[in-house]
Amino acid sequence: MPHLEITNLDAAYKSQPVLSGVSLSVEKGEVVSLIGPSGSGKSTLLRVLVGLLPPRKGTVVLDGTPVDYSDQRSLRALRDRCAIVFQQFNLFRNMDVLRNVTIAPVKIKKRDRREVEAEAEALLAKVGLGDKLRAYPSELSGGQQQRVAIARALALRPEILLLDEVTSALDPELVQEVLDIIRLLVGEGMTMLVVSHEMGFVREVSSRVALMSAGAIVEIGSPAQIFDAPKTERAKDFVAKILRAH
Repeated sequence: MPHLEITNLDAAYKSQPVLSGVSLSVEKGEVVSLIGPSGSGKSTLLRVLVGLLPPRKGTVVLDGTPVDYSDQRSLRALRDRCAIVFQQFNLFRNMDVLRNVTIAPVKIKKRDRREVEAEAEALLAKVGLGDKLRAYPSELSGGQQQRVAIARALALRPEILLLDEVTSALDPELVQEVLDIIRLLVGEGMTMLVVSHEMGFVREVSSRVALMSAGAIVEIGSPAQIFDAPKTERAKDFVAKILRAH
């Protein structure tokens, strides 16, 4: 049984269609990367999955359980198991790093504060910020803030991590430190859906790569297939443009 099964998903902003018939199956421990031009629906798909934009039709099934996006209990159960990290770090500016990471497990999941803090300290050490527990976001670089955002998502103990262009707001020299953390999670077998324009990284870490265009998945395959031997004209065109850009 797939960890996550998406079937014929449609979504729209107001009356503007943004996803059209998206189907995707993700196995446990897989890293599936979504690539494609701006406006192709990659980030929208992640937003729909966590219920930030309701789907118009289609189904999402998590470990055999269908998600009912109109039901708050079903949505809460989904968000217990999926966490998203955005391009903009969205940290609470008035809270130190430790509080940023612990607030959701304590307030929303009602977990014991001391247990959560111990776990958060271990997570922050893991992402290389064990010495920044009492620092505020304004005292951190962009790369450090994004690593806090990843630790905050991991503190929710998700089964599936959704990463939405997590390096695109960073200065080039800070990108590598965030990618190193993602590599670490890949090595630990975390199931991930990754939206990224870092094509070398996508090629390295992905189990499979899905190319999106105009709100639909036009081709999906192994990194070698998508980058070296794309089958569709749309994929051939996109890959040729990437190669020219590099």
